Amino acid sequence: MSRFTAPIAEQIWDMKYRFKQADGTAIDKTVEDTWRRIAGSLASVEADPAAWEGKFYDALEDFKYLPAGRITAGAGTERSVTLFNCFVMGTIPDSMGGIFDMLKEAALTMQQGGGIGYDFSTIRPKGAGVKGVAADASGPLSFMDVWDSMCRTIMSAGSRRGAMMATMRCDHPDIEDFITAKSDAARLRMFNVSVLVTDPFMEAVKADKPWDLVFDGTVYRTVQARELWDAIMQSTYDYAEPGVIFIDRINAANNLNYVETIAATNPCGEQPLPPYGACLLGSINMARLVSDPFGKAAQLDEAALIDLVGTAVRMMDNVVDASRFPLEAQAREAAAKRRIGLGVTGLADALLMVGLRYGSDEAARQTDRWLHAIARAAYLASVDLAKEKGAFPLFDADKYLASGAMMQMDEDVRDAIREHGIRNALLTSIAPTGTISLYAGNVSSGIEPVFAYAYTRKVLQKDGSRTEEEVVDYAVQMWRDTFGDAELPDYFVNAQTLAPTDHVKMQAAAQKWVDSSISKTINCPEDISFEAFKDVYMQAWDTGCKGCTTYRPNDVTGSVLSVSEASEDAPQVDSGADVVYLSEPLDRPNELEGQTYKVKWPDSEHAIYITINDIVLNGHRRPFEVFINSKNMEHFAWTVALTRMISAVFRRGGDVSFVVEELKAVFDPRGGAWMDGKYIPSMLAAIGGVIERHMIATGFLEGEGMGLKSDPQAQVVNLDAPRGKACPSCGQFDMQMQEGCMTCASCGHSKCG
Repeated sequence: MSRFTAPIAEQIWDMKYRFKQADGTAIDKTVEDTWRRIAGSLASVEADPAAWEGKFYDALEDFKYLPAGRITAGAGTERSVTLFNCFVMGTIPDSMGGIFDMLKEAALTMQQGGGIGYDFSTIRPKGAGVKGVAADASGPLSFMDVWDSMCRTIMSAGSRRGAMMATMRCDHPDIEDFITAKSDAARLRMFNVSVLVTDPFMEAVKADKPWDLVFDGTVYRTVQARELWDAIMQSTYDYAEPGVIFIDRINAANNLNYVETIAATNPCGEQPLPPYGACLLGSINMARLVSDPFGKAAQLDEAALIDLVGTAVRMMDNVVDASRFPLEAQAREAAAKRRIGLGVTGLADALLMVGLRYGSDEAARQTDRWLHAIARAAYLASVDLAKEKGAFPLFDADKYLASGAMMQMDEDVRDAIREHGIRNALLTSIAPTGTISLYAGNVSSGIEPVFAYAYTRKVLQKDGSRTEEEVVDYAVQMWRDTFGDAELPDYFVNAQTLAPTDHVKMQAAAQKWVDSSISKTINCPEDISFEAFKDVYMQAWDTGCKGCTTYRPNDVTGSVLSVSEASEDAPQVDSGADVVYLSEPLDRPNELEGQTYKVKWPDSEHAIYITINDIVLNGHRRPFEVFINSKNMEHFAWTVALTRMISAVFRRGGDVSFVVEELKAVFDPRGGAWMDGKYIPSMLAAIGGVIERHMIATGFLEGEGMGLKSDPQAQVVNLDAPRGKACPSCGQFDMQMQEGCMTCASCGHSKCG
C-alpha cells in the first residue's frame, strides 16, 4: 500500500522530490526509496553510518520528520547542489566594483538553488556625491533593479526560480522610495522587501517625534517618525509589502550577538542571518504525533516528540558536513557556527486533534508548552552532540550563556551547556512548509491555521478529459474517517475566519521558544480599516514578535480562496477559471494551425524566423509549440534550447502567458535596439513580443501586457466566486499568501523558491 494519504501528496513527491535520471526515468521507485536515500546520505558522515541509517529512516518514515525541500530532493543524488535552502549574502560595499562582485556571488548562489537575502542599506543614497567621478550616486533602488533582472535569468537547481529578500534600514535616506518601490507592479518582481525597524524608531513613532534619515554620519533630512511609519503601513495595506522586521529585537535575542550582527534575512523572513549565513531547515510534523486524535484521551506524545527532535537535530547537524556550498565563505560560516533551524508543521491540525481552537488563549498556552518542549529537546540533543563531536568552533560558554535566547532557557539546560558546550549555535526556526506539508498529506503549514478545509483540484488527462480531485486538510480527513458526515465541531476554524489578533497571539506564543524567527502570515479581511490594520503591527511589536507579515486581499494583491465558517468545504476556486495542470503533456496531433513571423535584429546578418503552432481545445485556440530558426549558426544552440523549453511549457497547459513576460524582461548588457518605434532590450525580448502578438491575434490574450482574454479550456460558470492569482507553474487560480510567501495550493509552487 502507498504511504501517501492523498493523490496530491504523491504528485508533489513525483514532481519535486523523487530522484530521477535526466531523461525522467525514476531512480526512486517508491517514497521509501526516497527516505532510504536521504537517511543513507546523512548517515554517511557518521563514524559508524550503519548505526544511524536505520534511526534516520525511522524519523523520516510516514512523514514524521520533514527535512526542507532541498535536502529531500538533493541528499544522496550526488548532484552538485546545495542542501541549504537560502543564504544571506555578504555586506554590499559602497563601491561599483564591490557591488558587482556581490551580484556575481548572488548569481552563483542562485544557480545552485539557494534563495538569498541582502541588506541594501550599505549603498549610498540617490544624489549623494561619488568621489573621483563627476556624477551623483544612483542609489540602492537602481542596483536592486539590476539584481532583479539577474534573478530573472537564473533558473535555479531543481527548476525553481531564484528567490530574494531585500532589506533597508528605517533611517536610510532612500527609505521612502524603498517603501513604495513595489507599487509599480512590474518592478522588483523577484524580491520580497522588508524594512529594518529599530527600537529607537518604534519609540519615536509612539512619541510622535522627528526622525533623522542618515548615511555615513550625514543627516540628509528629517521626517516625522509616525508619518514614515504610516507610509510603511499604507504600502503594506495596499500592496502587501514591505514586511516589517524588528531588527534590534532580532540582534538582542541572537545567541551569537557576541560575534555577529544581523542586517538581513532569508527570502521568507524566518531565518535572520549574518553575512554569508545559510539556513538549514527541517520540520517536526506534529499532526503525526497526536495519540487518540479527537478522542477523550487525545494528546501529543511528548516522549515520541523528544526522541524525534533528538534524531532530527543529529540529521540536520550532519547536513552541514554533507552539503556543498556555492561559495567558500558560506561553507566557512556554516562550519564555524553550525546553526540549524528545526521547526514544526501541522501545529493547527494537532491543536484540532486535541480539541483546541486555533487562536484561543488555551491554544496559545498549549503552543507555548509544545514549542518549549521542542526547544529543550533540541538544545539537550545538541549538548549530547557536543560531548561526542565537539562544540561549534566559536563557542564561548560565558558569552554564549549571557546572550540572546539563552537568557530565558531552563537552568538545567544552561548548566549542561556550561559543562559540555553545545554543537549548534542556534537550533529553532519556523520555516515556510507549504510544499512539504502537501507532500505529507496536506497537513496545516508551519504554525499557520488550516487555510481551507477542502478544495477541488482539476487535472487534465492526455485524452483531453478532466478529473477532479478533492484536496482535504489532514485533520479534516481524519475527522471524516472517524466520524463520517458528522458536522465539524465549532473549534474548527480557518485562516479567513480568524481575527488578525488571534494570528498575532499564536505567533507571539511560538516566538518565545524560537531562537531564530518565524515565517507567518497574518490574514486580514479586505474590509479591515487602516487604523485596525496598523494596530495589528503594533500588537506584534508589543507582544514580542521579531517581525510582522500581513496579507489583505484587494484588487492589487488579488483575492484568495475563501472559506465558509459554517461549511465543512471551502467554496471551490472559480470553476470558470478552470485553468488546469496537465498530469502529462498532450500528444501532438498530426496537423496544427500556425503562423510564421520574421524578426530582423539590427546589425545581424540573418533574420530569425519564429513559427508558432496552436492547438484547439473545446473550441478555443491556445499555443502548443514554437520553432525558432536562423541561418546564423551562432544562434543555433540557444534557439534550439529555447524552442524546446517554450514548447515544453506550452504543452503543460494552464496560463502560459508568463513566458511572454519572462522573455520581454530579458535585457542584453551589450544594448538593445529600436524596432517599430519601440526600444527592445534584447533579441529574446523581441521573440517574446512576437509570441505575445500571436497570442493576442488568436484570442489567447486580451492585449499587450494583459492576461488571458478567455480561458481556452473551459466555459465560465461562476463569475462571483473569489479566487487567487493564477499559478505560474500549473496555471490554477490557487495562489495563496502563506507563511509570508505566495504559494500554490494545487502544485506547491512557491514564489520564495
